[in-house]
Amino acid sequence: MNKIWLKSYPPGVPAEIDVSEFSSLADLFDTSVRKFGEKTAYINMGKSVSYTALEALSRQFAGFLQGELRLARGACVALMMPNCLQYPIAMFAILRAGYTVVNVNPLYTARELEHQLRDAGCEAIVIVENFAHTLQEVLPRTSVRHVVVTGLGDMLGFPKSLLVNFVVRHIKKMVPAWDLPGHVTFREALARGAAHALRPVTLTHDDLAYLQYTGGTTGVAKGAMLTHGNIVANLQQAHAWISPYVREGEEVIITALPLYHIFSLTANCLTFFKIGASNVLITNPRDIPGFVAELGKYPFTVITGVNTLFNALLHNPEFEKLDFSPLKVALGGGMAVQQAVADKWKKVTGKPLAEAYGLTETSPAVCINPLDLPEFNHAIGLPISSTEISLRDDDGYEVAIGMPGELCVRGPQVMKGYYKRPEDTARAFTHDGFLRTGDVATIDSEGFVRIVDRKKDMILVSGFNVYPNEVEDVVASHPGVLEVAALGVPDEHSGEAVKIFVVRKDPNLTAEALIAHCREGLTGYKVPRFVEFRDDLPKSNVGKILRRVLRDAPPSA
Repeated sequence: MNKIWLKSYPPGVPAEIDVSEFSSLADLFDTSVRKFGEKTAYINMGKSVSYTALEALSRQFAGFLQGELRLARGACVALMMPNCLQYPIAMFAILRAGYTVVNVNPLYTARELEHQLRDAGCEAIVIVENFAHTLQEVLPRTSVRHVVVTGLGDMLGFPKSLLVNFVVRHIKKMVPAWDLPGHVTFREALARGAAHALRPVTLTHDDLAYLQYTGGTTGVAKGAMLTHGNIVANLQQAHAWISPYVREGEEVIITALPLYHIFSLTANCLTFFKIGASNVLITNPRDIPGFVAELGKYPFTVITGVNTLFNALLHNPEFEKLDFSPLKVALGGGMAVQQAVADKWKKVTGKPLAEAYGLTETSPAVCINPLDLPEFNHAIGLPISSTEISLRDDDGYEVAIGMPGELCVRGPQVMKGYYKRPEDTARAFTHDGFLRTGDVATIDSEGFVRIVDRKKDMILVSGFNVYPNEVEDVVASHPGVLEVAALGVPDEHSGEAVKIFVVRKDPNLTAEALIAHCREGLTGYKVPRFVEFRDDLPKSNVGKILRRVLRDAPPSA
């Protein structure tokens, strides 16, 4: 497809980006530390850490990984924590020491955690104590040999660290009892690592940086292999897009989305690290009053989020009282931005809410709207620099402009493949190297792309992927269930919610019992919101349950 979108690029955005500027993320890290030194890199719960201090702390933790744990180059190290200062310290340490980061959702159930740790072959994990009880349950069945545990307040300095940890443990009672023999505390790891010099590791674009887990187009969680080159390319692409609007060393970005999510990781943590921004980490964005109070403390210039987050902020009366004069960029991704939310955002803040689109497999950005778009356009934007897209029909032929086709992507940000899954990798790509997104889209004559349908059955809840197969597996494990099908239904708060259709084996089975069962095996956002019991489920001639028939049928009485 001809790059018809280039004519619609904002002034100053190049058609191609320079992927050779940084040899690796470690190179990017070193460059920014030298450049921005004593400027604030991260802020969490009022505690600031400069670029220089972050370098020293990550060097200590890298020394622990290399000198104390003696992990081999490329070893997988899991991070299981919400947004806190420990995350960037540990994450940059892992990369600088030549290892691979495996991000883990801290809300995972034991079943989900075990699968990911086993599949990645993780040898070490850094985990916030609030979730240590989950790790305790599965640890013996994984390859993890080294456990580092931290309290939420550990890096906040005396006496705040003691106070925060006391409140979390004893007042809010957010730390269930746990026992992990042989674990090391985060601060102990830093102290022990300080005795070891960081051994420099030569990294290239081909080295693996992250195993970022996603269901892809099926319900089996797979590790997308994102190389240093993939992530460097995507942050260069993102920087090229925002560069007309931001200035080095002057931006304050709000990071409410969890850093373990690819959108927040690349867009907030890494792209803005390149330009010397101060990154305000929000540990619990679900506490909207507390979140708004934090926003009031900083002259923030950039904020990213999902539609549900922006909507929640707009429904808080204190939010409208904030000073939005410094705000330059508001970017929504992870799920579709709703027009009502975008319109209200502009009315309240005076700034547009731009929509972007990406996938875990693309590091993630594929399309972004111009950041100064005068009004909401229902598009996911324009393909970004150095990115090719192709819209194809079921036979693999490219469709005409204005016609729907599966959105396929090729570019330097596209993953190397799925970890140890060559067959899944082969299915994910076309014969000419385009990644199949599973999303059906159109493109207009100006190059703007719009998503019109999802070819795959994935459900999108508040920006997080939910795969029907996984939900169905958990539901089907209940002894009272004969058959089940899961699909997404519209929800004004989360974009979509999970609904299950169930044929009962036990006539006394209730929806409440099924939902309680699901809570034991699924993270909260994956738990079905709605249950509909049926006498049978529609099937194809080979016995496959037809989700599309259920989706189109009216609810049963």
